[in-house]
Amino acid sequence: MFIVLGATGHIGSELVQNLDAAGKKVIAVVHDAGKAGDIRTASVEPVVLDVSDSARLHDLFRQGHRAFLLNPPADPGGDTDAVETATARAITEALHGSDLEKIVVASTYGAQPGQGIGDLSVLFDFERQAEASGIPTAINRAAYYYTNFDMLLASAREGVLQTPFPRDMRLPMVSPVDIAKAAASRLLSEPVDVGIHYVEGPHRYTFEDVAVAFSAVLGRPVRLETIPREKWEESFRAAGFSSEAARAYARMTATTVDGPQAPADPWRGDVTLLDHLGNLSGT
Repeated sequence: MFIVLGATGHIGSELVQNLDAAGKKVIAVVHDAGKAGDIRTASVEPVVLDVSDSARLHDLFRQGHRAFLLNPPADPGGDTDAVETATARAITEALHGSDLEKIVVASTYGAQPGQGIGDLSVLFDFERQAEASGIPTAINRAAYYYTNFDMLLASAREGVLQTPFPRDMRLPMVSPVDIAKAAASRLLSEPVDVGIHYVEGPHRYTFEDVAVAFSAVLGRPVRLETIPREKWEESFRAAGFSSEAARAYARMTATTVDGPQAPADPWRGDVTLLDHLGNLSGT
């Protein structure tokens, strides 16, 4: 039995379908009871559960033999680092004594020790706490999600795409479809397949490339506007982020822009940026 957290999200829903297609039985953990029926099949059993409830999650883990762990994103209107750290700790505490034979952890490029740098520090801690459970742990660090562009569709339709990233910075990016394929592969591999793997799409893109791709799928020019570094926190707050979340996201962006080179030999998926934006816009 495979257990999948975040089973109705972009990655989890694809992963559940992959495992179902492979003939595996799946316990699909969902937060919203209204979505549970959408993913039920003969082999997929949805379970409504708040993953911050460590005791209930522990009981659930004892029903499976392998699990995919995804730390859900917090509401950016609050203190995202504090909330996500607490949730990650609840998930990993539930692992102890569960007798799972293997876990796959969803993480991110650039994960590193620190405080207040958003996903980079939160997910690094998630990785370390998962490994501390003693269960064989496969970590998939994924590149910049194409789905980050979903919220920019309305602005792109108006002809403007704003980003804090330098227009010529070439960034590894990836589709949740490919993240799910990589997760399925490691869930199904032997328990000795552990450690960190990097996951990205077939190409790396600049944000100039993103603007060009939006132009192609929308059939209109899309102009790229680069937000100056000193305006990053302000721009996040203007988008509805709390002061704490805006600060963390600005620091995460700075660390990514100033950070080390991307890995030389990642696992590469098939979905291109144009594929994703075409599906997003309905073209």
